[in-house]
Amino acid sequence: MGSCPALTFVLLFSATLSFGCDGGKVLVYPVDGSHWLNMKILVEMLHSRGHQITVLRSTTSWYVSEFSPHYTSITINSEESQNIESQAFMTSFLKRSIEIRRRNGTLWAFLEFYSNLFEMLGENQKVVAKQVISIFENKTLIKEMKETAYDLVLTDPVFPGGVLLAHYLQLPSVYNVRWLFNGDAHFVIAPSPLSYVPQLFSYYSDKMNFFERLYNIICHSMMVYMYYYVSDPPYQAVCNRYFGSDVTTISLIQGADLWLMRVDFTFELPRPTMPNVVYIGGFQGKPSKPLPSDLEEFVQSSGEHGVVVMTLGTLLGDLGPELSDIIASAFARLPQKVVWRHIGKRPTTLGNNTRLVEWLPQNDILGHPKTKVFITHGGTNGIYEAIYHGVPILGIPLIFDQYDNMVRMKARGVAEIVEVTTLDVESLTSALKNILDPENSYKQNMLKLSQLHHDKPIKPIDSAIFWVEYVMRHKGAAHLRSESYKMPWYVYHSLDVLAVFVAFGLLIIALVWVFCRCVIGRLMRIRKSTSKSKNE
Repeated sequence: MGSCPALTFVLLFSATLSFGCDGGKVLVYPVDGSHWLNMKILVEMLHSRGHQITVLRSTTSWYVSEFSPHYTSITINSEESQNIESQAFMTSFLKRSIEIRRRNGTLWAFLEFYSNLFEMLGENQKVVAKQVISIFENKTLIKEMKETAYDLVLTDPVFPGGVLLAHYLQLPSVYNVRWLFNGDAHFVIAPSPLSYVPQLFSYYSDKMNFFERLYNIICHSMMVYMYYYVSDPPYQAVCNRYFGSDVTTISLIQGADLWLMRVDFTFELPRPTMPNVVYIGGFQGKPSKPLPSDLEEFVQSSGEHGVVVMTLGTLLGDLGPELSDIIASAFARLPQKVVWRHIGKRPTTLGNNTRLVEWLPQNDILGHPKTKVFITHGGTNGIYEAIYHGVPILGIPLIFDQYDNMVRMKARGVAEIVEVTTLDVESLTSALKNILDPENSYKQNMLKLSQLHHDKPIKPIDSAIFWVEYVMRHKGAAHLRSESYKMPWYVYHSLDVLAVFVAFGLLIIALVWVFCRCVIGRLMRIRKSTSKSKNE
């Protein structure tokens, strides 16, 4: 056994999994939309392990069902919904974002971009903060939660309502996380040198020249501004009201027991990390299932050319008739068949080789051997499914983190990016043919990346469940948590120590200066006295 440490680890891990937690109680505070889709996977796995799951949802929830065989729900009355839960709002936001990007390269466009983002996120934060207050003020509900004696709170802290609730109930907290309300979660918990760690919306990889590093710092400054003046104020008001002014939202976030980070280093660029960060990127990956018979027939009809798959996610399926016609025209030029999840008006330029669908079994068709290219907006879930099945990517990033995601894929040599604001038939056709060309290395690079992703001692989902149960068994994981979040910023950066060194250095310089001045003065007096004696 000593000669096979990997096998030993797997056996020990399997034994630990079988130990379990004897049916713990988990309170889940999710975020709606695509965030719920991956939280739901964790919920179902925890339920299959015998844990009792309770999910908090609002009356305006779009994805989070009130009834489920995997959990019981608590529905919170909400007078207003988050704007990210509205198809109409997101379509309008996308249109506005594309208009701004068409003027990219000017200071005014830069400011408009962040103003548009801040306005949207600011309204969401206010709605979530109001929801948290309604929970805290519902004394009957709070009493029931305390009496239930949950083992932990599982939450997505991008909107940190669950963070505040966990602190209110004094429960260990586990995050299913990639983003926070001030950008990339890594920046809050681990050292993130801006010299090689790109900030959100910089659109850079870890290889930056001087001017790119300068712009990266500017982007970081905008995220700092967003935290202090857009995202945090509604939550800090809740902290002041219920916890005291000495408690900050960011300190509660940093005090989490465990961070289940929805990336791994086949996707994320190398960067510093911490002991209580567990990387579960691709945890939603699974083998493909057979396609519906009509879709399978269409895919098989592609022959040796194969299939191109396109989907732009749940909220962003409608790009408008102008862009849809451009895309349809490019598809019509291909020898491949195309399966396109499309919402909106049917393109007038649609070719006979393209099939429009309102719903797409994305994982199953990406795992089909005839799938050659995946065209995506750059959402993390879709990217990881493509990595899992080894399918190269053509990215049409639209909003939020999507461009940054695609930059990471392009840096790996598995993807190309086309800019939606300058999209035309020629550029899209050229990019597709470039990826489809067997002489290029996109497919080979993606297969290598897929091998790296799969080459792990345990599956990401098993790792996630193990660590959640670990926190249950040990009533937290404080021993993995750095105490740096309790330090003032000047202590964290050792500025107080540096100030002492500077003061000490200045004192030595001052003493040397005084000493030299005294010596020089004494010598001058001696010389003057000697000269006077000679004259006499």
